[in-house]
Amino acid sequence: TLIPGQGIGKEATEAMVEVFDVAEAPIAWERFEIGEAGDSLPMNVAQSFASNGVAVKGPFATPVGSPKRSMNIILRTELDLFCNVVHVFNFEGLETRHKNVDTVVIRENTEGEYSGLEHEVVPGVVESLKIISAEKSYRIAEYAFKYAVMNGRKKVTAVHKANIMKAADGLFLKCCGEVAKKYPGIEFEGMIVDNACMQMTSKPQQFDVIVLPNLYGNIITNLATGLVGGPGLFPGMNIGASGAMFEQGARHAATQLAGRNVANPTATILSGCMMLRYLKLNQTADRISNAVMAVFKDGSKDNLTPDVGGTGTTTAFVKAVSTRLTYD
Repeated sequence: TLIPGQGIGKEATEAMVEVFDVAEAPIAWERFEIGEAGDSLPMNVAQSFASNGVAVKGPFATPVGSPKRSMNIILRTELDLFCNVVHVFNFEGLETRHKNVDTVVIRENTEGEYSGLEHEVVPGVVESLKIISAEKSYRIAEYAFKYAVMNGRKKVTAVHKANIMKAADGLFLKCCGEVAKKYPGIEFEGMIVDNACMQMTSKPQQFDVIVLPNLYGNIITNLATGLVGGPGLFPGMNIGASGAMFEQGARHAATQLAGRNVANPTATILSGCMMLRYLKLNQTADRISNAVMAVFKDGSKDNLTPDVGGTGTTTAFVKAVSTRLTYD
């Protein structure tokens, strides 16, 4: 299932499809254009995902002040894609302030401040409900610790604001702590969200796996990706019992860049590689990701997009990756 999305989504997903074709990846795409967000997921998209179990999507823009629900949220909640995983790391050949960053951000995707439960109590006073449940806190914590064990990670940090939101974030932290007891080989710590932001900007190397509620996960993911190259680089995975949906890790529609042939498709191409690994097509995934990394390692500005200091275009980047795939 392929959902191009909005903004740069169409260009980025087209770039991914072109690279996959060159690599002869055994993928047939069912493409769905979704326009303005409604109140629910279009039935044909839901049926396609139920049949395929995997999807790649581009970003959707959610205008400030719009009464409509975000299509990003609709996709995650209606398909119960409860866990968002983003791996943030340094790209060889790309100069950034921080070195040796290797952090996995694991975000609860379905509740918290994104519950959408808001109402005006009296004129001029709005109440917004933050929902934290033990069931979903245990579920995301279990995923984080299992991920740490399976991927040779040593530490899990639970980010919270339990000193202020004692009931809601207190419950999240309590659930994480209880799950941690089942994994004595993994170091566990809790960290208040404002301190976590400061620590991330000053010494990001201290973080290994981070598990967070929904809103904090969004903030920390964007902060982490910004430190080592920006939103155009890092892929993300949304996973649930029904399957997995792959997209750029920092969900920026970048509508101001749409149609200008300067969008960085790296995150979307690598999200496709994540999908290939999910489908156990590791050899094809490695070929594509290695070709992408080789273009960055080569460092030619003509082949890199402006967001990472290049002077090239989306087309030039795709051509460079395709050349690597064809001749290496």
